[in-house]
Amino acid sequence: MSDDSQTLAMTQTGYDSLVAELQELTDDKIPAAIKRLALARSHGDLSENSEYHAAKEDLAFLEGRKDELEILIQRAEVISENDKIAGQVGIGSQVIVEIGGKGNHHTFHIVGEWEADPSQKKISSKSPLGVALLGKKAGESVEVEVPAGKVVYSIKEIA
Repeated sequence: MSDDSQTLAMTQTGYDSLVAELQELTDDKIPAAIKRLALARSHGDLSENSEYHAAKEDLAFLEGRKDELEILIQRAEVISENDKIAGQVGIGSQVIVEIGGKGNHHTFHIVGEWEADPSQKKISSKSPLGVALLGKKAGESVEVEVPAGKVVYSIKEIA
C-alpha cells in the first residue's frame, strides 16, 4: 500500500460508484446546468435574475463536485480480494460481530472512508470501529469507545 496521504483505499464497488458519478456529471448534469444558465442569461437583466444566479450556483457546485471526484479517482487505490489477508478483517471484509456479549449480532462491511454509509452498515476503515477491527480474526474481541461508553465487539465471522 502506498503513502496514506496520497492514496485512498477503497473497494472496487466504491471506485466504480465514483467513476459512474463522474460520468453522469460530465455527460448529463453539467451540460444540462450549462443550458439552464444560458437560458436564464437570455432573459435579460442579470442583476435581478434569480434564475440566473441559481443556475450559476448549481453549475459551480457541479463543477466543484466533478473536480473532487477526479481527485478521488486519481488517488484511489482499489483493494482487491488478493490484497486481503485470509481470515483477517480488512477493507472489503464483511464482519459479523456480537455486540456486548448479549447475542446481538450485526454484519458490517469495512470500506474506504469515502464509501462509508452507516445506514447501510458500511463502516469506514478510518472510523473508531473500523480501526479496532482491522487486522483482527474471528474469535477476537475489540473494545470501542462510543458516546455511551465502551462497547465490546466479538468477531464471529469474517467473509
